[in-house]
Amino acid sequence: MEFMGSSYDGDYNNGRMEGSGEYTLPTHTRYVGEMKDGTFHGKGVLHFPNGSKYEGTWEKGISKEGKYTFSDGLEYKEMDWDYCDGKDRRFYSERCNGLKPAGESQLTDGDPPRTIPEGCYDSGDGFYDPSTRVVKDYDGSFLRNADEQEHEWIVRTCRKSWDEFTGHCPRGNTLEEKLGM
Repeated sequence: MEFMGSSYDGDYNNGRMEGSGEYTLPTHTRYVGEMKDGTFHGKGVLHFPNGSKYEGTWEKGISKEGKYTFSDGLEYKEMDWDYCDGKDRRFYSERCNGLKPAGESQLTDGDPPRTIPEGCYDSGDGFYDPSTRVVKDYDGSFLRNADEQEHEWIVRTCRKSWDEFTGHCPRGNTLEEKLGM
């Protein structure tokens, strides 16, 4: 287990994880709960590095039912999900705390948003450096190497560290207008 980067602190039976325990994966995701014959079995919670969690009931390592809660407290609902649908595009924190005054924008659900390292992107679970194609978590620990498909998605859709002006530009402030074109 140590050779794979995982660790376990808990009960054993015949050399196998059994009873209550805490299993930590190399990604720093932690399972805290019941084990049987070396697998997640019974009630347990997966705690993800980004602060979200999945509480579930497991059988032989497979989740049979459960509930996912995002790091901001929003609970995922398979039925009657009304968050971020076509009618309401507010962040969850805006739904809970109200909208900001006119003229102030909220770029992410975190307010203020994380500062992105120079030349990098915020990939949602960490920062992505396109020059190395590595995603590191928000604390700087290695998460993964991005393949071509993930690289293209991050570059196309994620928030960047450098300024990029978008949206309304008052009349007379465009480059063409300043140059009299």
